[in-house]
Amino acid sequence: MNVLDLIGNTPLVELKRISAELNGVSISAKAEFCNPSGSVKDRAAKAMLLDGIESGKLYPGKTIIDASSGNTGIAYAVLGVVLGYPVRIYLPANASRERKVFIACCGASIVETSPLESSDGAYLAAKAEAEAHPDKYFWSDQYNNNANWKAHYLTTGVEIWEQTEGKITHFITSMGTSGTFMGTSRRLKEYNKDIAAVAVQPDSPFHGIEGTKHIASSIKPGFYDETFPDRFVTVNTEAAYTMTRRLARDEGLFVGISSGANVQAALDLGRNLPASSHIVTVLCDSGFRYLSESFWNIPNGEEI
Repeated sequence: MNVLDLIGNTPLVELKRISAELNGVSISAKAEFCNPSGSVKDRAAKAMLLDGIESGKLYPGKTIIDASSGNTGIAYAVLGVVLGYPVRIYLPANASRERKVFIACCGASIVETSPLESSDGAYLAAKAEAEAHPDKYFWSDQYNNNANWKAHYLTTGVEIWEQTEGKITHFITSMGTSGTFMGTSRRLKEYNKDIAAVAVQPDSPFHGIEGTKHIASSIKPGFYDETFPDRFVTVNTEAAYTMTRRLARDEGLFVGISSGANVQAALDLGRNLPASSHIVTVLCDSGFRYLSESFWNIPNGEEI
């Protein structure tokens, strides 16, 4: 067994105290921080790199290159060590210090891009470098690589169906590349077409929910189908911050900001659902990679 074998089969955790606010509706969450590099992105990174090796596009002498807001970059860095490939990550300069340290400690190189251009700027810079030196790089291109969403079609969706014993009624998660949403939802709908696929969006292009995109104002991933979501739920940044702190306090789950956004969206969705509905969402990563972020400071008036 090696690190690759540890990816996936994460626990499904029932959020009992948060679900208690609802009238017989339950919320559960996939604990993706249990993956070896600490996030849901391990699944896609593994699939994209193994697909690259199998296709003959990734071979000794090449460097893995891609853009990331942080988590996929960490996954590449870890898996690059395991598979024996150097890694070069393009990353917005305002990514948390913890993410940068993790990537660097695994021996990967980091190119910081303008924080004003967010992950779109990192993507364009990585694309330009990869296209300028095709013999040097394997560009995994997580925003357009079908192995990304297929990883969740083949694993995450299957696990959720089995772990809920087919009782899931709604799957809801935020989107970065949209791979988790598209792949998981497609698989779940094959099991039961009535399962609702609900996409979470920040309520503004200018937001602080790390790892998520405001799709309408961003470069759209190539495999994202805008007609696929059954509905959207919007979350503002402060609500996501508050829920992230609450998950630690009420559920003992120290997770990141996108996880807080997902659970807040699930709670908002659940208020208008019939009793016995079963919502499943995703705890995307660990809170330990955001320790230096100021949102952990408890605002005046917020209960602790």
